Amino acid sequence: MRSHRMRTLILAGLAFSLNISIVLSTPRPAISEGAQAVLQTYRTEYVSRAQNDTSIKYVANSGICETTPGVKQISGYLDVGANMSMWFWFFESRNEPETAPFALWLNGGPGCSSMLGLFQENGPCHVTPDGNATFINPYSWNNISNIMYIDQPIGSGFSYGTVDVNSTFAAAPAVWKAMQILFESGEFSEYQSREFIFGTESYGGHYGPAFVTYFDEQNAKIENGSLEGEQINVSALMINNGWYDPLLQNEAYVTFATYAPGYGQLQNDTVIAQLNEAFYGPGGCREQELNCYATGETPESNKICRTADAYCIDYVLVPAVGDRDVDDLRQNSSALFPPEYYVTYLQDPEVMKAIGAESNYVECSDPVDSEFERTGDDARTWLPQLSGLANSGLKMLIWAGDADINCNWLGGHASVLAMDWYGNKTLHNTPFTNMTIAGKPVAAVQNVDNFTFARVYEAGHEVAAFQPQAALEIFSQVIKKEPLHSVP
Repeated sequence: MRSHRMRTLILAGLAFSLNISIVLSTPRPAISEGAQAVLQTYRTEYVSRAQNDTSIKYVANSGICETTPGVKQISGYLDVGANMSMWFWFFESRNEPETAPFALWLNGGPGCSSMLGLFQENGPCHVTPDGNATFINPYSWNNISNIMYIDQPIGSGFSYGTVDVNSTFAAAPAVWKAMQILFESGEFSEYQSREFIFGTESYGGHYGPAFVTYFDEQNAKIENGSLEGEQINVSALMINNGWYDPLLQNEAYVTFATYAPGYGQLQNDTVIAQLNEAFYGPGGCREQELNCYATGETPESNKICRTADAYCIDYVLVPAVGDRDVDDLRQNSSALFPPEYYVTYLQDPEVMKAIGAESNYVECSDPVDSEFERTGDDARTWLPQLSGLANSGLKMLIWAGDADINCNWLGGHASVLAMDWYGNKTLHNTPFTNMTIAGKPVAAVQNVDNFTFARVYEAGHEVAAFQPQAALEIFSQVIKKEPLHSVP
């Protein structure tokens, strides 16, 4: 579980009490029938060239969230199979939408909604403390990109229907099918040929390498004529605070609790001794994770990996966090940022009607998470696929906020150092250099060809929420296929 649910696991009953002053707010619109007719169009298209039992149904220009004049937005459902409706929300670029790239954003969990990213991180708006209105995010990623947020797997966020995905492997085909429906539709076909930026976080350390690898495999089949469909050529992969390799990242909980660079020792010596025993001792987390890796994808692996994951969470992660916020070591339960105001907003019936939502919003889905838990998916490594993508020359950014404990940057860095790719030795010998914006250091970076690792200073699990200006600048440089660098 690499999600907001982890907060519930570790710090039950949190009260979100952050007080901030908001300006330029946009009140929730009154959704009369007349206004609906003027502001929106609701359409359904059936797509049958490459997929069966699929359709797209959507509301255009709801007036919710993105209020920049002339900027198009579309929200609705991609029916990827019988009783399987996947929610999406698309925002046109605020600048040069005709040529701007196409970006896909997925949050993690597993089972958490990508509305987290939209409203708390890099989307066009944020929500006021009363949960009744939105205000423009000046650092939204749709300043420079057409961007889409998707709730997946089915059962996450606004998506609804049969919950039948129980692993990262199983999740990839439905997302590929969703993109097929989009790019074969009249409304989105123009974006199929654009630069495609794949952005994700947290459990996206599983999703990113799995989904892009699957897209590449499908592209090869389309190219050799064994499959009919639209090629999805990902031009860049961005994963912040990802969960890549559980063995290395569970070990990093011990290291991080002992000394978190820039923040010091997080737990007392007694707890640290217990952590070392729980990880390195006989029958401990390390031994169990290695057993999980050794079983591969065999039938007996589910129980072995599930048991390993549960042990490592209970005896390594939980004590390593202690009474801190798992997603930001600087916080505790008295005041958590980013706040959850957006959940109230999305659960309002008028807002739901305006955007075309047909199910009640849930930030993170217990049924979806339980399915992944059953197969021990959290305990499995995706470093081989990540390494393969790096070897292919794909533009890649692995970045992390340095105040996150959950998927902390030491574990992320250990993961990329363990990748089997042509740049491994060079990466080991490349020192960190500061990336600055207007002279202020915002990140420590390592660039090797098309690959970059970045530690973002003073940011928690959701990097763009804590460092919005830096995140937008980093996103811009990735789009331009530049190594991360300082800007005046």
